Amino acid sequence: MDAAALLPLPAFTFHILLALADEDRHGYAIIQNVAARTGGELKLGAGTLYRSIQRMLEQGLIIETSQRPAPEEDDERRRYYRITKFGIEDARAEARRMAQLVKFARDSGFASGRA
Repeated sequence: MDAAALLPLPAFTFHILLALADEDRHGYAIIQNVAARTGGELKLGAGTLYRSIQRMLEQGLIIETSQRPAPEEDDERRRYYRITKFGIEDARAEARRMAQLVKFARDSGFASGRA
């Protein structure tokens, strides 16, 4: 599947991919990462997170990984997720799409307050 086929990505999907860009995370760690990165402006609820994760697994954007942290740092009930190569390609395509939108906004004066 072409990465652009899923664009535009829902905001929650893009934020989850960003949370998984640098390391595997379990659900609660994804929620914490998104909240920290957005200064608390975006809060993922558990229901939204796990519905998004299920859809992203089906789309091939992420996988559930069997690799786990050391037992003293882990909870056996947690499921860990990893971004796939396709997920990286899709996140990059979305970032390019959003950058182009910002360029259009600037060119139109919306980003500078002229319009």
